[in-house]
Amino acid sequence: MRFVMRVTERHLKHLAAVVETGSMTEGAALLGLSQPALSRSMSELETRLGIPLFKPGRRPLEPTALGQQLAAHGNVILAATKKASSVIDGFRGGLAGLVRVGGVPFFVDALVSTMIAAFRQTHPDIRIDLSYGYLPELQAALAADQLDLAITPASKAQRTGPFLFKEVLPARNVVACRAEHPLLRKRGLTAQDLLDFAWIEPPSGSPLLGDMRSVMLSFGLANATIGFSGGSLLSVLNYLRETDALTILPHSVVFTHRRDRVTVLPVKIARGDRALGILRRREGSSQPAADRFASFLAARLHAVQDAILKHENAIAWGQ
Repeated sequence: MRFVMRVTERHLKHLAAVVETGSMTEGAALLGLSQPALSRSMSELETRLGIPLFKPGRRPLEPTALGQQLAAHGNVILAATKKASSVIDGFRGGLAGLVRVGGVPFFVDALVSTMIAAFRQTHPDIRIDLSYGYLPELQAALAADQLDLAITPASKAQRTGPFLFKEVLPARNVVACRAEHPLLRKRGLTAQDLLDFAWIEPPSGSPLLGDMRSVMLSFGLANATIGFSGGSLLSVLNYLRETDALTILPHSVVFTHRRDRVTVLPVKIARGDRALGILRRREGSSQPAADRFASFLAARLHAVQDAILKHENAIAWGQ
């Protein structure tokens, strides 16, 4: 026990560096020390132990049996130090760390989840923690420092307060249906045609629910039948594909699933002033990994926006 107390972690790490490089000069460079400082450390250790750690007259330096054994313990410390330095460098450069992301369920599941997977392919040392919520919950989580960024729709009036909102997509809604829906073959659609089919109602708390009710009022569909409500995006899409139901979905979501027998019913819906964007705190500590992910996400979503616009322009919209 008294012997162990004579040796510090600093001594062991220094010894490991000298044994690894075979030189005081190169060992000092590895550790970021001056050569005299490392030489003093080794002399101090040998004095404390009263036993030589290097064989005399050997170049490169060759450890004694005891020096070799102690250096093995120092290698563990040296490796941990190198790993810690790498983690710090990765964090500062935005190449490592944790990013806490929140978002509205349908949009996150349809688009953002695949973008997270693509981001992780090139940034394996960044962990993404994903949670769901709507604007009020996401704002509260950001304010409480429980999230680094959120992906959410917001109107111009909602883009105030202690948050920065970076618009990435216009939030256009459409009437969605299955690709084989009978109304797709009908010309001159009327509001009565829409009443002939049951609707899927979005989950409670979703901005889509308010949008759907506004659309129904504008079309005079107050008596529309609700056949299914409150489901996840997957359950809504599955129900939509297997029935003649109608629902309101973001155009971006329908566009993403256009190869899954889900399409747009070409009925015009009034545009609001809402847009999808990345919400962050105006003030707070810098999070390089979160900055990097936000930039990646914005670039991917801008690319999607161009594709969605082409798709929108190709639709023969009715009244």
